[in-house]
Amino acid sequence: MIKPSNYEEGKKHPVAFLIHGGPQGSFSDGWSFRWNPQTYAGAGYAVVMIDFHGSTGYGQAFTDAISDHWGDRPLEDLQKGWAHALKTYPFLDAERAGALGASYGGFMVNWIAGNWKAPWKCLVSHNGVFDTRMMAYSTEELWFSTWESGGADVYENPAKYDEFNPALHVKKWSVPMLVIHSDKDYRIPLDQGIGVFTALQAKKIDSQFLRFPDENHWVLKPQNSVQWHKTVFDWLDVHCM
Repeated sequence: MIKPSNYEEGKKHPVAFLIHGGPQGSFSDGWSFRWNPQTYAGAGYAVVMIDFHGSTGYGQAFTDAISDHWGDRPLEDLQKGWAHALKTYPFLDAERAGALGASYGGFMVNWIAGNWKAPWKCLVSHNGVFDTRMMAYSTEELWFSTWESGGADVYENPAKYDEFNPALHVKKWSVPMLVIHSDKDYRIPLDQGIGVFTALQAKKIDSQFLRFPDENHWVLKPQNSVQWHKTVFDWLDVHCM
């Protein structure tokens, strides 16, 4: 948890709930201008980050525990972590909170849109998996979807890929969402982001789509990063400030 830069004792502050990617990754002491929690704190948000099943740094068994469990164990961890944060830090405003994530974090944002939407005033899904079947057929990481699905090939066992498929839960979506995707993302191709935005628009849910024609799975160019942060903070401000 990181306090906002304008923290005041006794005051409630809006929250940015960040969900890391990988999924085999971790929130640690690394620094980058991509998904830097200090930027959210600087914008006036308290930042909450949970290392869920699949995170690194807690032993290999814990890291491996997310494979074949993308939508259940990590979701439970995020829910328990959110409840713990609210209980521990009374300055967190549960009524003004947004959830954000990229890559696997984007998948989780798409997943919670239909499976844990109650706490969130808005969502941000960046380069996230939307349709797990098509992800398996289109990603340049040809081994990845098979590995993460317990060794099942999508053409042999397509039902396995539907167990945690956000596309099958769109009927329950209602939370405003900002979608960000890049044309040169071959890991989670552009059609995944377009699918998320099309679903939101079809359901007439408040939504925006930010597209970077010249970026890949990461937003690396400084001016694009400025545009990214302005768009994300504007979105959060509208819904959570």
